[in-house]
Amino acid sequence: MVKKPQKSDTDKKKGKAQFASTVKNSAQQIWLAGLGAFSKAQQEGGKVFEALVKEGLTIQRKTQAVAEEKLSDASHSMSSMASDIGTKAQGQWDRFGSKIESIVENSVTKALSKLGVPSARDLDALNARMDALAQGGAKAPARKTATRRRAPAEQVVASKTTRRRRSAAAADPANYDGTTPSA
Repeated sequence: MVKKPQKSDTDKKKGKAQFASTVKNSAQQIWLAGLGAFSKAQQEGGKVFEALVKEGLTIQRKTQAVAEEKLSDASHSMSSMASDIGTKAQGQWDRFGSKIESIVENSVTKALSKLGVPSARDLDALNARMDALAQGGAKAPARKTATRRRAPAEQVVASKTTRRRRSAAAADPANYDGTTPSA
């Protein structure tokens, strides 16, 4: 077996001191490099910060321009859709509006007729007869008007009046003047 030569204590102490010195020098160099980096960052940090702000501002403007463009496109699309819907709705109203209008007119005409309100045609015929009578007593052409249904209370009064006239005419036909005798 081969034996390794053993180092002496002084050699061991020298080796340890040299190692410690190398570690100490490395640590100091690392420390100095850190201080240099810190100093450089302080000096150029303002410049870097300003450059970053400028770049951020540029990016923000580009993003806003793109966003405004997209918003404008969306607004145009919505306006176009709203216009199309309005046009379609107007077309539907034009098509069905006249039907609704005639239904409402017929309903109102029937209701007014049931209430006994004369129609425009009835008033025109009455005016024509009044004009003819005022011009010389010429008989205006008789016009057939729609007979209206009387309410039950009107029928009772009419039938009583008619009976009184008939009985007065029957009692004295020569002196009957067409008025209802007082009771």
